Amino acid sequence: MNPTPSPPLLRIGLALGGGSARGWAHIGVIRALADAGFEPDIVCGTSIGALVGAAYVGGELERLEAWVRSLRLQTVVSFLDFSLGGGLIKGDKLIGFFRSHFVDRDISELERPFGAVATDLQRGREVWLREGRVTDAVRASIALPGLFTPALHDGRWLVDGGLVNPVPVSLCRAMGADLVIAVDLNADLLGRHLKPRPAKPTRQRASAESESPPDTLTDTVMARIQTGMSQLGINHNNGPRPPAMLDVLATSINIMQVLITRSRLAGEPADVLITPLLADLELMEFHRASVAIDAGRRAVEAALPQLRARLNNAEQSG
Repeated sequence: MNPTPSPPLLRIGLALGGGSARGWAHIGVIRALADAGFEPDIVCGTSIGALVGAAYVGGELERLEAWVRSLRLQTVVSFLDFSLGGGLIKGDKLIGFFRSHFVDRDISELERPFGAVATDLQRGREVWLREGRVTDAVRASIALPGLFTPALHDGRWLVDGGLVNPVPVSLCRAMGADLVIAVDLNADLLGRHLKPRPAKPTRQRASAESESPPDTLTDTVMARIQTGMSQLGINHNNGPRPPAMLDVLATSINIMQVLITRSRLAGEPADVLITPLLADLELMEFHRASVAIDAGRRAVEAALPQLRARLNNAEQSG
């Protein structure tokens, strides 16, 4: 009598969503899943999710975590190579740093299947990056419109995959995942309010305050931009001050990604959705990694009962 064949092992996919600085939460998610005994077989990422996912499958997660925890505001500012064409930041300094300090090999050489999502700027189509150099795929996936300049990839200008697929569940399934764990970094952002801006200081106060260093990354970036505008002869009229440009950009991106994510996940639901609470983290606050990583860990701890139940059900039905 032939023995009963063993049921095939479930292939677990991990879909890491986009969210700029909030993406360091993915490190906490991956760590907490590993502590609970869950190691994904397939990893896909959009934007910052592609960066963290690539480091993970390349065996570089520990080094990446040590580096991001050491980031300070001044370090983040040093990577901002400002540009007046295609986006505020070219991204060359950041990607150059990753090429020299972290994994930069062919995607086919990674320890497990990996894919990144980008958007074809001309056609508006979703692009799945599953071959070629890791850093090329990551650079294309993180090219947030208006912030990073687009990336030229195989003759196409590519921008952030969050425009079309902020949480790449569909790519995980296409790559063979039976059960998909998805991480949505933007679930709690729509209730966030724009920060009020103080009234313009008088000329005397402005002169005194200009000697003080900016307190936040947004202040630093805005100071650089305002300096450039002054050199171009661009002035602002007196009167009520609108929200800062980066605040408007960040809030607009939040609205777009939340609504797109809801739409995509309604049609292509994950088996388990992990939602770190990150509304207090700004778009470019990459130096607050510890806050994001801890939020990722807490979100996994809250989702573990559901994850274990779904895994048991899938194994029994298989």
